[in-house]
Amino acid sequence: AINCAAIPDTLLESELFGHERGAFTGAHMQRKGKFEMAHQGTLFLDEIGELPLLLQVKILRFLQERTVERIGGRQLIPLDLRIIAATNRDLKAHLERGLFREDLYYRLSVIRITVPPLRERGTDVILLAHAFLQRAASAQRRRVRFSAEALKALMAYSWPGNVREMENKLSRAVIMSRGRLIEPVDLDLSPVGSVQAGSLRDARDRVERQTLLEVLTQYRGNVSRAARELKVSRPTLHG
Repeated sequence: AINCAAIPDTLLESELFGHERGAFTGAHMQRKGKFEMAHQGTLFLDEIGELPLLLQVKILRFLQERTVERIGGRQLIPLDLRIIAATNRDLKAHLERGLFREDLYYRLSVIRITVPPLRERGTDVILLAHAFLQRAASAQRRRVRFSAEALKALMAYSWPGNVREMENKLSRAVIMSRGRLIEPVDLDLSPVGSVQAGSLRDARDRVERQTLLEVLTQYRGNVSRAARELKVSRPTLHG
């Protein structure tokens, strides 16, 4: 795996395709690039939308010829590998602005997988939150869980920073919480990221149903114990 946005353009070509000894100042020995290292495997190009046009041409050539040439070398090296690319950019908009090659775009778009943002994933938000909470709690050697109000807050937030924001928020919540329950105040969810009032009601209803199912499962269908846990009356729970 290589993050195309994290390496300066002047070094990225060498990282991807390697170089021969003496190819440039400081090249004291031969070095294989990520393409060669991924031979008979998979190369993951993260943030491919950040690639400069020159390297886009070289990657296109590899996809067409299935060979690479190290910087300063003359030998074509045949390779067999799979390319997986990811980006958070709108590549079609990049095409129109001349920032991404159209031929490379269609070469890469054999199978496309679109990952929707958290705000469009419904109750998946709760599943992901539980997974991140468990990971953070294990790292801190704590036993904590969400309160019903915290689950409502998680669903009502629009998560502009997506999964990374959620992971950071829950790590903070585990550290800052004082008891065994994660409360809304521990999550530090600012009003800026809240959803519109119309969808808030739907989100609340979904969370309440999800919470009810979880508590009933925990107490093996015992409605009385579930009602006490949720701090509501038994008739309210039936309603």
